[in-house]
Amino acid sequence: MKGPMFFDSIAVAVDKERICRRLGYEKGATRLSETQEREAGRRIDEAFSLIQLKGSALILGLNECGRGKVVLENGIVFESADLSAMLKECGQVLLMGATAGSRIIPYIRGEAAKGDLSRAVIYDAAASEIVDSALDWLVSYFNQKLLRENKRVTPNRFSCGYGDFSLINQRKIHAALELEKIGVKITDSCILDPEKSVTAVAGIVSAAD
Repeated sequence: MKGPMFFDSIAVAVDKERICRRLGYEKGATRLSETQEREAGRRIDEAFSLIQLKGSALILGLNECGRGKVVLENGIVFESADLSAMLKECGQVLLMGATAGSRIIPYIRGEAAKGDLSRAVIYDAAASEIVDSALDWLVSYFNQKLLRENKRVTPNRFSCGYGDFSLINQRKIHAALELEKIGVKITDSCILDPEKSVTAVAGIVSAAD
């Protein structure tokens, strides 16, 4: 069994529309003045300049899946009916982790401390959306590699803390992906540090499915 693959530099496009939706602005429903649009765009660009996307990913065989239990080839066991339902047609899983890095966090906190909540909120939303985009990038990367095997990654993925997939599973994923090597630690309460870091589990199926 191989170890995880590390990605020291992940390049994604900044989707300002998605970031604005995260902020609560709906296209066609929420109207921003030109000044507000320029301001939001400038803050998003500022946030992007502070982000250093890195990632780690690992494909593992699925030894057991059913009755609310998922067992991977490396011995990891996930107790989750929701996850086992998502993976029921899969022969392998893809564990993924990504981080926006630590550089942006002091800026988010600093702007909030100064009372500039608008800038802090935009930085926070931009960092969250951009690190999610890093997971999309990892999925696309592995879809290209899996083409030769006539396989693909499932469009859905599961993150710890959603549904019945307990946050405690984050510790197992953190260890398997060796996230310390890309600067991501984990707290006693299973929160990733830096804050703008994420993990996820996706399945791998036949491309015909």
